[in-house]
Amino acid sequence: MVRLLVSTGEVSGDLQGSLLIRALHLEADRRDLPLEVVALGGRRMEAAGAELLADTAGLGAIGLWEALPLVLPTLKLQARLRRWLADHPPDGVVLIDYMGANVNLGLRLKRRYPRVPISYYIAPQEWAWRVGDGGTTRLIGFTDRILAIFPEEARFYASHGATVTWVGHPLIDTVDHPPGQQEARRRLELAATAPVLLLLPASRPQELRYLLPAMVAAAAELQRRRPSLEVLVPAGLEGFEPILDRAVAAAGLRARVIPARQADALKPDLCAAADVAVTKSGTANLELALRGVPQVTGYRVSRPTALVARHLLRFNVSHISPVNLVLAERLVPELLQEAFNCEGIVAALEPLLDVNSLERRAMLEGYGRLRDALGEPGVTRRAASAILDQIQQAAPSL
Repeated sequence: MVRLLVSTGEVSGDLQGSLLIRALHLEADRRDLPLEVVALGGRRMEAAGAELLADTAGLGAIGLWEALPLVLPTLKLQARLRRWLADHPPDGVVLIDYMGANVNLGLRLKRRYPRVPISYYIAPQEWAWRVGDGGTTRLIGFTDRILAIFPEEARFYASHGATVTWVGHPLIDTVDHPPGQQEARRRLELAATAPVLLLLPASRPQELRYLLPAMVAAAAELQRRRPSLEVLVPAGLEGFEPILDRAVAAAGLRARVIPARQADALKPDLCAAADVAVTKSGTANLELALRGVPQVTGYRVSRPTALVARHLLRFNVSHISPVNLVLAERLVPELLQEAFNCEGIVAALEPLLDVNSLERRAMLEGYGRLRDALGEPGVTRRAASAILDQIQQAAPSL
């Protein structure tokens, strides 16, 4: 029996982890290899066939101030993991994104189990951002192979001495055969000809506080200008729904809040039905692009965190949207900190609601170039094969 530990956090990590776990089980079955997957992740990974050691989907935060409430839960989780590892040493480890926690975990595991192969899948975007005079590459010291999802990520880590395999972006595997717009609107019970706005405000609790007010205010303003505008707001995590409902009501917005448990299954229809979207920066930007939805993106953190990042850490990034990072151009409008406000969002969205606008046409054309840059289908199958190859090479008797 091969025991594989998979570690990630936050909603996007849980989603990508679930896709990988399904592929791992399929590849293990093909090899007639008994496989046990134990995970730090979320309910999606559990549904995909992992034994969930702890639910980390809600433990994500960006910023120093924002992370403080998570310190105690994280310490308790680490203690629980140490106890489990003492009785259940793994044959292999896969780390997915979730930089701070996974880097610390990887360093501990390599010290304690130096022969156990560690793969990093969806590595931190150090190729895209810098702190101070340069990025950190600590993960190279404990990672046996980086499974890169972006071409530039592969080049960056290879240039720093890592063993790298570029597998492509896993979203490529999930967006084939989308429903038509009219079919999607019929299933969602939306008007056939009304403009539809999709709001994707949060996969972390902090984002509800810092991003949601500007989003719903902008949507309400657009709805005043275009009374037929339909607004859809899927919840990123269970428990977000009451907060979303209150924010929508306070803004005077007519919108449908979609519970988190329904949102995953409805995602293809939500994207197909939408004319435009507003989203926080992250994996959702890529999914919207691959599904052909024009978008505006942005991000805000607390004022103390922003001051520390700008002036003490000298945080520097050319783009925050993965779409813009991959293409190395500002295709998707980005609104940061103070610029992420009602007026800025409305100004960026209005041209995209015009089906004949130059802005909309240019964005859709850029999406085609993006898809070409993200690799070929079969991403999770290639990643799963590389992970199991590494485990079997390290222990041929398995």
